[in-house]
Amino acid sequence: MIETVSNSRNAMELEDRHGAHNYHPLPVVLAKGDGVFVWDVEGKKYFDFLSAYSAVNQGHCHPRIVKTLQEQAENITLTSRAFYNSVLGAYEKYITEYFGFDKVLPMNTGAEAVETAIKICRKWAYEKKGIPEAKAKIIVCENNFHGRTTTIISFSNDEGARKNFGPYTPGFIKIPYDDIDALEKAMEDSEVAGFLVEPIQGEAGVYTPAEDYLSKAADLCRKNNVLFLADEIQTGIARTGSLLAVCGNCTCEGHCERQSTYLKPDILILGKALSGGVYPVSAALADDEIMNVITPGTHGSTFGGNPLGSKVAMTALEVVRDEKLAKNARKLGNIFRDRMNRLIEKTDLVKLVRGKGLLNAIVVNDHPDSETAWNICVALSKNGLLAKPTHGNIIRFAPPLVMTEEQLHECCDIIERTILNYKK
Repeated sequence: MIETVSNSRNAMELEDRHGAHNYHPLPVVLAKGDGVFVWDVEGKKYFDFLSAYSAVNQGHCHPRIVKTLQEQAENITLTSRAFYNSVLGAYEKYITEYFGFDKVLPMNTGAEAVETAIKICRKWAYEKKGIPEAKAKIIVCENNFHGRTTTIISFSNDEGARKNFGPYTPGFIKIPYDDIDALEKAMEDSEVAGFLVEPIQGEAGVYTPAEDYLSKAADLCRKNNVLFLADEIQTGIARTGSLLAVCGNCTCEGHCERQSTYLKPDILILGKALSGGVYPVSAALADDEIMNVITPGTHGSTFGGNPLGSKVAMTALEVVRDEKLAKNARKLGNIFRDRMNRLIEKTDLVKLVRGKGLLNAIVVNDHPDSETAWNICVALSKNGLLAKPTHGNIIRFAPPLVMTEEQLHECCDIIERTILNYKK
């Protein structure tokens, strides 16, 4: 019998009883979403300031994306890659031109896309760079978050994700984030094949590196014949105020000359907002000299490149371009950080705001092991705004990019009121 959820308590009890306890959600049960808003089972309305970890940049249930999903679902949803389908080629042409690459390898989840990039990088290392087989190394950064598969947690600092899941996959060199000297030193190893990096470390607390970090890292990669792998799963698709975070302060809404010559990664990793949160779609993009190491049977996915996801992704990217969401993220991000900096002047509870575009965080003036940030988020939810702590004393704020300036100020008012009235 299919259970009917009658109220929030009932829904939470069902999850607790029948689901694995691999998440610790806020005690809010969401049943509906539209644009920047979500509603719980009882009908209470909230501003969404997490955007499903930046998967719904285009807003909840964007009508154009939902319409595309419905129309394609009535024709065909899945063929597997045992056959061609009538949508995939058009999608591959669209996304490669959109981001300025020769080829795309479509997958489903962000972690799958990262695993794909790792496989491509290693195969390139053996077949193109001449590194002895099984010796290739990939440089990663401390406090990274690229997913939770066995390979990825092997180079994670998150003991909650790592502990008791070994033995761990070898082949990774871990260095401090935002440390060019450490990167240069690591590249002295002739067996280094790639550098995998988040342009902004979102899960680590929206840690934003020095302005020239990525450009210097890309230069080092070119100098040492090392592939530059940019994980833009959370930062990409206009979230940080440009189409990709590696574009720096470029104001383009789509592929441009600067993007093709300045800081273009060797492998671009995308997910989350690539489908506007409507359907799982991810991708690894690269040029022919790299992607052509992938041959039949070397990698794949039953659902990767399915017609439903392909069609949805094209519309999701069209929405980003047509509605100028990168421009809106730049504008609103500046307003948000200005409002939070003014808040910091009024209270000792918050000591720092950081971020770019509409990917931001405030640092709570308490120990990371404290429950202060969690309790603030619970208080925010009671006041009609949803956010979630990360790394203990940090609260991440990432609303849908379709938010208006008026709505943003209303949200800043809620945050300010909640924090100024908060009692430990």
